Amino acid sequence: MARYIDEILQPGERVLYSTNAHWIFYFPAILAWIVAIVLFAISRQTDIYSIMILCLFGSGLVALGALYWTVKGWFHRFTTETDVTNLRVVHKTGFIKRRTFEMALDKVESVDVDQTILGRILNYGDVTIRGVGEGIETIKTIASPLAFRSSITTR
Repeated sequence: MARYIDEILQPGERVLYSTNAHWIFYFPAILAWIVAIVLFAISRQTDIYSIMILCLFGSGLVALGALYWTVKGWFHRFTTETDVTNLRVVHKTGFIKRRTFEMALDKVESVDVDQTILGRILNYGDVTIRGVGEGIETIKTIASPLAFRSSITTR
């Protein structure tokens, strides 16, 4: 399946920078997988039948939740594209219900980056793009937000 940006490039337009949603979207799934493994390990260590069954049941239930969060995180990353070309900024989310945001680079007034402490450590954050007469758009939890901002502001 072709990337969205490849389908909408104009003649003479080229991609300067591409980023995606950060892997932190997998964090709930990672925690759930760890809990499922711990519960499974406890079920293997106990000799009490009722505790073993309870831990196995809990492990399976948590593993189902972990699978859901894994697929949800993957699908979000798979269906989100954020690109900067030599002419515009393009952000696309969604698969069936698609939402796109495009702003010409000459209409960009400012680019703000918001990062938490964890975001600074793991290199993710929110980027708010303010356009002249075009409004405000916030792109949530993208990887390398400072590099993304630099690719927009550097001309």
